[in-house]
Amino acid sequence: MHIRTLMASAAMLLLALRSSGQQSVETNALQKKYTVFNRAISPGTASGSIHLNEGEGPGIAWINGEEFSYGIIEFDIKGRDELQKSFVGFAFHGLNDSTYEAIYFRPFNFHSPDPVRKTHMVQYIADPLYDWPKLRTEYPNKYEQAVSPAPEPTDWFHARITVEPKKISVYVNGNNSPSLVVEPLVPLRGKKMGFWAGNGSDGDWENLKITSTK
Repeated sequence: MHIRTLMASAAMLLLALRSSGQQSVETNALQKKYTVFNRAISPGTASGSIHLNEGEGPGIAWINGEEFSYGIIEFDIKGRDELQKSFVGFAFHGLNDSTYEAIYFRPFNFHSPDPVRKTHMVQYIADPLYDWPKLRTEYPNKYEQAVSPAPEPTDWFHARITVEPKKISVYVNGNNSPSLVVEPLVPLRGKKMGFWAGNGSDGDWENLKITSTK
């Protein structure tokens, strides 16, 4: 009995080491594919997904060797239902770690009974000049809107961002009507793009598809 216990323990240890080794290989591969600012990247729980951990301030996983000006950005994304703890989206037209445009979602508002929070589900920003506090104060309900129908706050959902020189449109879960349509607030400054997480937020992304038109 004692020998069997030792053998079982050894087998479990071997499996754990193999799992740890595989995860390490996957993490190393991700670190080569992405340049990560203010976050740590790791394989997500879903096959082929990536995870950015929680951190103070915004964080971005820039995609190495890829440039984007105009076209369509599609991906699946998952946040969490915790107030002020889930800001998840995608950054584009990046010049550096602090200069970019982004579309992001607030899943904790998806099923909120508060009518004001319901209008704050999806947001456009153009950092560093036009972050959300300035936009909400000076242009209320113009650069953030509701998503209808709203996804479940903790479920995966699909986002499609159409980026044109004078219009950015956001579609959720295959809906033909956009949840948000805005005119860019800044000229094209850079071509970097990547997965974006806001202050205090982690998140998961998968199935990225980029269709460039220019």
